[in-house]
Amino acid sequence: MRTETPPLIRLEEYRPSDYLIDRVALDIRLDPHATRIDATLMLRPNPAGVTGAPLTLDGDDLRLVSADLDGAPLAPEAYTASPSGFVLRDPPRQPFSLRLVTEVDPTANTKLMGLYRSNGVYCTQCEADGFRRITYFLDRPDVLSVYTTRIEADRAEAPVLLGNGNRVGTGDAGPGRHFATWHDPHPKPAYLFALVGGRLGKVETAFTTIEGRPVTCAVYVEPGKEDRAGYALDAVIRSMAWDETAFGRAYDLDVFNVVAVSDFNMGAMENKGLNIFNDKYVLASPETATDGDYAAIEAIIAHEYFHNWSGNRVTCRDWFQLCLKEGLTVFRDQEFSSDMRSRPVHRIAEVRSLRARQFPEDAGPLRHPVRPRAYAEINNFYTATVYEKGAEIVRMLRTLIGPEAFRAGMDRYFAANDGRAATVEDFLAAFAAVTGRNLDAFARWYERPGTPRLAVTATYDRAAARYSLRFSQSLPGTAESDGQALVIPVALGLVGASGPLTGATCPDMRDGVYVLDRPESTIVFESVAEEPVPSLLRDFSAPVKLDLTLSDAQRMRLLAQDSDPFNRWQAAQDVALRLILDPDDDRTEAFAAALGRFLDGEALADPAFAALVLALPSEGEAADAVPADVDPDAIHRARFALRARLGQALRPRLEAIDAALAPEAGAPYSPDAASAGRRSLRNAALDLIAAGDPQAGAARAAERLAEATNMTDRLAALGTLALIPGETREAALAEFAARYADEPLVLDKWFAIQAQIPEPGTLDRIARLQEHPAFTMTNPNRVRALIGSFAFGNPTQFARRDGAGFARVADTVAALDSTNPQVAARLLTAFGSWRRLEKSRGAKAVEMLNGIKAIPGLSRDSADILARTLGDG
Repeated sequence: MRTETPPLIRLEEYRPSDYLIDRVALDIRLDPHATRIDATLMLRPNPAGVTGAPLTLDGDDLRLVSADLDGAPLAPEAYTASPSGFVLRDPPRQPFSLRLVTEVDPTANTKLMGLYRSNGVYCTQCEADGFRRITYFLDRPDVLSVYTTRIEADRAEAPVLLGNGNRVGTGDAGPGRHFATWHDPHPKPAYLFALVGGRLGKVETAFTTIEGRPVTCAVYVEPGKEDRAGYALDAVIRSMAWDETAFGRAYDLDVFNVVAVSDFNMGAMENKGLNIFNDKYVLASPETATDGDYAAIEAIIAHEYFHNWSGNRVTCRDWFQLCLKEGLTVFRDQEFSSDMRSRPVHRIAEVRSLRARQFPEDAGPLRHPVRPRAYAEINNFYTATVYEKGAEIVRMLRTLIGPEAFRAGMDRYFAANDGRAATVEDFLAAFAAVTGRNLDAFARWYERPGTPRLAVTATYDRAAARYSLRFSQSLPGTAESDGQALVIPVALGLVGASGPLTGATCPDMRDGVYVLDRPESTIVFESVAEEPVPSLLRDFSAPVKLDLTLSDAQRMRLLAQDSDPFNRWQAAQDVALRLILDPDDDRTEAFAAALGRFLDGEALADPAFAALVLALPSEGEAADAVPADVDPDAIHRARFALRARLGQALRPRLEAIDAALAPEAGAPYSPDAASAGRRSLRNAALDLIAAGDPQAGAARAAERLAEATNMTDRLAALGTLALIPGETREAALAEFAARYADEPLVLDKWFAIQAQIPEPGTLDRIARLQEHPAFTMTNPNRVRALIGSFAFGNPTQFARRDGAGFARVADTVAALDSTNPQVAARLLTAFGSWRRLEKSRGAKAVEMLNGIKAIPGLSRDSADILARTLGDG
């Protein structure tokens, strides 16, 4: 494990590699403890590099067996080899071949990076720098090579052998052994290399691309679970067809394989032609997966497939450009999911995720630009800022130039950069070329850290029928004082007493969007017959915080009358947030009445949207709205009190909804958006009923749990019960665990529900759960389900005044750091908000962080997060 203090890598110091690797031939002989990798690299000096420079290859925990240059053994004095690198002192000045034989132990690889063995299955994870744990290499994304990989293994242990590209050969390899050879004709960086070997079942189907290429698509899973892979396979086919229609991108190999493994640090990986997935994002059945699981499978399958063009065919020049592939591909998968489901509902879900994950990141010590300028450990920059804010930037670009120009720009980007390692500048240049616009000012979004604030004040001149909006933008917490504003597209409209105002004119707007590109600006609407309520940032047109003073009544007008679904939902959220932070009985009564009118008019017409309107802002969102000295207990009490009041006031309507949406006896489960929406609203109604009357709610939830025919309803009922102390809850939790004792992914949900119970006894509960037979520290899913859910989803207990919650997570980080530093470092990010907590809690957090910092041999991953969290780096 790398524990040395890493050098700070800076964007401005980028320079091309001194050598290029045109072709790679790998002969990999799989063995549980002594896998041998025979790698032949066809190299040549890079004309853009330094002539005559030593060849320095990356390594990590490698053992060199032999080294040959152009077919002859290298003399010992010609090179230096260590576990962390290989240096050829005086390489030839013309193209040459270098053959390196290394040996690794896949079973001992608990980092789950490079080549490792998971439940008897060999698999790889090479992004960002895992390939150097397989063989010595120029492990950087701007070195693209054509790979041919021969994989050999014991036939009984690994009857299935998969690699990148197309399979070009199979055969026997001696007694009890066999091989498969795979060739990928498309040059790729080392981080996209993959192999899988093991005993696997599969489901497959055929797809013909728009170009006429027949493709065999397969999903490989643990034997016996093939019946749970059908939805993932269907999502593959729908993704392929959608990308052809929406972006003109056809698949380019003869096969597309997806493999599910149980031990995986990430969600999934887009390796060329061989996507490797955490099994939680592949396996699904009505008995074991929720509607949310089905939606996540659909989205992540699509995301990794879409990387085939936005990430693989066009990759990133260096890791500073990570947003170029991830932010762009998140935007693409969001558009896919919006087309597969309800676009307004999905957009609201996207924004909720952004605010829950990225806004706090932007406000804390771990904040960074979407394109960072420097990093010490790249694994720590797979963040919500890169992914989700990166996607918002792409969305703003489409808003600015329009959908037709955006599609033309994407076509140009793919064509100009196919087979290349590109930069953000290359991306923006494609759109500048098709529109003739200068996008230099827009590019500041990639460089400025933090969440901008957009302040808006309104003035209405009744006599002149004139309405003015004054905008000013700021970027709090930055040292930026150059006066250079961000380009903020503000989609907006005006809403009157009876609905959207028509006839009002504003020359500064185009297609309902005003582009704010100055620190301050005012726009004027003429022919405004009545004083309107402004509907701003429609569809959340920019990732900013809006400062706009509106009364509850004005916001409820938006809920009732606005034509923009996002701002209708946002209006209810704004009122609820104010009531959490500043409780008031009269305003709560008025809010409940407004929600009642909404439910009467629209709940059954669009249940999914109605469920979102009923969902209160999270405790994390409320904390984010408090400038300093956050008291999680006070926020929790206020939020739960508001839930109770709404549950009591709306109970007759909620019970009517519950009855109206009850499934017909014997009706089959379907994960489609309409069916999921009905379940969502019915379960939201149950939750609010229980909040208003816990005793009756517990009985109703227990009844729902007993009669549920799918995991969505079953888990929702259990989640409601989990918030109501008593024997009914404990009996339900015990019965659930017994029922799903052999289902690790379902038990993850069980762990997570209990980890988020906002009660002082939860720490003792977690200690008991860590002794549960199903819990193991070696599986990232188990750790994330129990300790991660506690750290990120239970603010009152994680940030306890006595520091015991911090200590529980710190102890887990310390235990994990030496075996899986990536997971340990991700858990550490939960401490990122310590400065905003009230002082005694913040001091306890710092005490725990300093304790971790003192651990000898701390990993680079954790050390980097600690330094930035504490302000040391």
